[in-house]
Amino acid sequence: MIFHARHHATNLPIAVAVEDGRITTVTESDQSPEVWIAPALFDPQINGCLGISFNSPSLTPEQVRTVADVCRKHGIGAFAPTLITNSYGSLHHGFATLAKALDTDAELARRMPCFHLEGPYLSGDDGPRGAHPKEHARDPNWDEFQKWQDAAGGRIRMVTVAPERAGALAFIEKLAAANIVVAIGHTAATGQQIRDAVTAGARTSTHLGNGCHAVLPRHDNYLWEQLACDDLHASIITDGHHLPATLVKCISRVKGVNRLLITSDAGSLAGMPPGKYREWGTDLEVLASGKIVVAGTPFLAGSGHFTDVCVANVIRMAGLSLADAISLASARPRQLLGLPVTKIEAGQPADLMLFDWKEGGEVEVREVL
Repeated sequence: MIFHARHHATNLPIAVAVEDGRITTVTESDQSPEVWIAPALFDPQINGCLGISFNSPSLTPEQVRTVADVCRKHGIGAFAPTLITNSYGSLHHGFATLAKALDTDAELARRMPCFHLEGPYLSGDDGPRGAHPKEHARDPNWDEFQKWQDAAGGRIRMVTVAPERAGALAFIEKLAAANIVVAIGHTAATGQQIRDAVTAGARTSTHLGNGCHAVLPRHDNYLWEQLACDDLHASIITDGHHLPATLVKCISRVKGVNRLLITSDAGSLAGMPPGKYREWGTDLEVLASGKIVVAGTPFLAGSGHFTDVCVANVIRMAGLSLADAISLASARPRQLLGLPVTKIEAGQPADLMLFDWKEGGEVEVREVL
């Protein structure tokens, strides 16, 4: 098959020949295509969609496949299924079910190459805790984590931790020694605790700017501390609800495109119609705008949008180029997690996305190869 499209980074028309799942040649196109081509997106934080939660005690392999298929329609060629703060049993079931689905489906395993554990070792304070169930927020336990890792078949490659938790620094050191990416998130840590976590091996921040107190000290706070740390990457949620454009612009300019990645943080209610729902033992509400909140509060509870929306938004919010925006949603998270980076070159896997886009507009995905 030969695909004629505009290269997302150069804007030049190219002809990409694909055979048996790999790119065989990339040449100049003799056509004037309007469709664009880019590496398929990779999202490091997908919690579910269409009422399916990876945290559900009744999660099935069929539901795992459903989430992957929905993500594919939004340009997400691969992602890290994410489980959040919950009981030991619920998390064990979630990881075991994911592993079972992947062990019996090689294509699904390629689309979910690793898992993200966001909790339960997070702050229990209102604000930093976000929508995570307070009764399950707890101090790190290496033996408990090892049992989840065994259930996951060794696929947990990112763990989000609040470094102020008792025993957190020793836990971070063990994770780093096991080549697991440690992310700081949902934290009320002091500046020194953030710095100690980085020294212990923390490498990134989970959805920086969210999972915070509503009011912070203007000078000494965990947001500035992480933003200023050159040794930390940062993910941000650019769904249009989690962060204002001014903050997205500030974070992108300080971190730069080489230390920044975007995530949709798509929740179990992504793609669901407006209304009230019950998830994680909590009453949630999907608003008409697509914003998802803990019912009766301003606290966000994951995102109702997917990564394609986030790519278009970060271009508008931060003034980034299409090439940089795609990179933040494909190459950067792959690099952070130690996964191969997709390139539009001969010999590379044809993990590609075809899409329509005009400056200032939305990314309209046509197909993911």
